[in-house]
Amino acid sequence: MVRLPNPDGTTRAYRPRTAPRAFAAGAPLASRTVFSAAHVVADPYADTDPDSPAAVDWDATLAFRRHLWAHGLGVAEAMDTAQRGMGLDWAGAAELIRRSAAEAKAVGGRIACGVGTDQLPGPAGLDAVRAAYEEQLALVEETGSQAIVMASRALAAAARTPDDYLELYAHLLRQAAEPVILHWLGPMFDPALEGYWGSTDLDAATETFLEVVAAHPDKVDGVKISLLNAGREVELRRRLPEGVRCYTGDDFHYPELIAGDERGFSHALLGVFDPLGPLAAEAVRVLDTGDTEGFRALLDPTVELSRHLFRAPTRFYKTGVVFLAWLAGHQDHFAMVGGLQSARSLPHLARAYELADGLGLFPDPELAAARMASLLAVYGVNR
Repeated sequence: MVRLPNPDGTTRAYRPRTAPRAFAAGAPLASRTVFSAAHVVADPYADTDPDSPAAVDWDATLAFRRHLWAHGLGVAEAMDTAQRGMGLDWAGAAELIRRSAAEAKAVGGRIACGVGTDQLPGPAGLDAVRAAYEEQLALVEETGSQAIVMASRALAAAARTPDDYLELYAHLLRQAAEPVILHWLGPMFDPALEGYWGSTDLDAATETFLEVVAAHPDKVDGVKISLLNAGREVELRRRLPEGVRCYTGDDFHYPELIAGDERGFSHALLGVFDPLGPLAAEAVRVLDTGDTEGFRALLDPTVELSRHLFRAPTRFYKTGVVFLAWLAGHQDHFAMVGGLQSARSLPHLARAYELADGLGLFPDPELAAARMASLLAVYGVNR
C-alpha cells in the first residue's frame, strides 16, 4: 500500500498494480497520422538555475524518442511539450532538432519539428519576426524534417491587424520547400498568444486562419488545433481544403476527434501521447482494422488522466508528463529544465500517479511505486 496525499492535508491508501500491462512495438500506423510531442530530459548534474540555458541529457532524451518510434508513432520535436519557451531556448531547440532528426534518419522514424521566433531577445517588428521564422524554417528543412510553423509570441505582440498575419504567413509558405503543419496554440497553453490571428473573437480568428490555408493549400500538409474545444475543431476541420489534414491538439477530446464521424476525422499531434504512447498506438492499430468501438474502449479511459495533467494552468502540463516518464523508468530522475518540476503540487502528482497506474502505463509497477514512495518521503509524507 502507498499512502497518497490529498489537497486537504489528509492521506488516502492506494494499492498499486502488481502486474504490468503489455504493449507490443509495431509498424507505423495506417488509418491516422499520429505524432507524439516529446519532452526533453534535463541533465540533473548540471550546475544551473531557472534563468540558465537548458542543460539536456541527450542520451536519455533521444532514447525516449526511440521508444516512441518503436511503437509506430511520429515525433513532434521542439514543441511546447519540450518546454519550448519555458526553459528551452532557441539554441537548445536547434541542437535538439539536429540530434533528433539524425536519430530519426538512423531508425527510420517520422519527425516534424517546431519553427518559431523564440531567438528574438525582446519586442520586435514584423520584419524581425519574419526573419526569425525564416532562420528556423531553414534549419528544420536542412535536417530533412517536416516543419511545424508554431504560433509566435512576438508576432502576437507585433501584429496590429489580421492582414499582418496573412502577409507574414503567405511569405513563409511561399518559401517552404515542402508542405508544413500550421499550429494554432490557444492562450490556455500560452497566455501571450491571446488574440492570435488578429482577434480575440474566435470566429473572426478562425476566418483569418482558414484564409491563410485556402490561399496556399499546396504548402499546407495540415493544421494542428490546440483550443480544447471539440466543436470548434470539427467545424474548422470540415472547412479545410481537400487534402489538408486536421491534427487534433485537443488533450480533452482526442478519442472522439480521432475516431471522427461520417464527415471526417482528425489525425493527432498531442502532448498527452508522450505518456500514453504505447497505449495510444495500440488503440490506433485497433482503429486501423475498422473497429471504432474497440478504439474508444482503449482510449476513452485515458481522458481522465489527460484532463488532470492539462488542467489550468494548462501550460504546466509538462511537469506531469516528465513525472510520469520518471515513474515509468524512461529517465532516472524527476528534474526538469528551468526547474519546472516544482510547477505542480504533490497532491496533483499523486493523483497523476494513481490514474496512470490504474491505466497500466508503467512497464514496472513496482519501480513506479518505489519512486512514488521516495518522492513522498522527500515531502515528509508518512513521517
